[in-house]
Amino acid sequence: MKHLSIFGLILICLLSCKTKNIVATSTPNPIKGDTIRIANEALEYEVTIIDGGFTYWLNSRAFPRNYHSESYLESKNRVYVAEWNNRALQPTRYNPSLYEMQINYDYNVHYGYEVNYLIYNYMIYFQNTYKQQLFGFVPPR
Repeated sequence: MKHLSIFGLILICLLSCKTKNIVATSTPNPIKGDTIRIANEALEYEVTIIDGGFTYWLNSRAFPRNYHSESYLESKNRVYVAEWNNRALQPTRYNPSLYEMQINYDYNVHYGYEVNYLIYNYMIYFQNTYKQQLFGFVPPR
């Protein structure tokens, strides 16, 4: 749970930057140990996922990069983040230790493939690991 809250806090801080239709580029080789880091100094954001289970899951069970299109990942992330935020706003209905804070995912910002790939896969990992269903069918990976 601690890792989930750290991820959520970092994700909210980093995705809360306001920019308009800028193409993002990511840092090469973002996976190091139990930490996944994606940064773009031009957009002033950084996504850090600290969860040892996610790193293993990403390397062993996730679909490879470029399996899904970027537009597919963006559309899924919009739905997942919207439901995540809905649950974060209802702590009496949903477990507040799972949904500690909202994620500010700006639909007008082009975060790039790598960021969308990692957010999408974290959402799949989260749903399977914590037995949650944010929206629709969750691939059982």
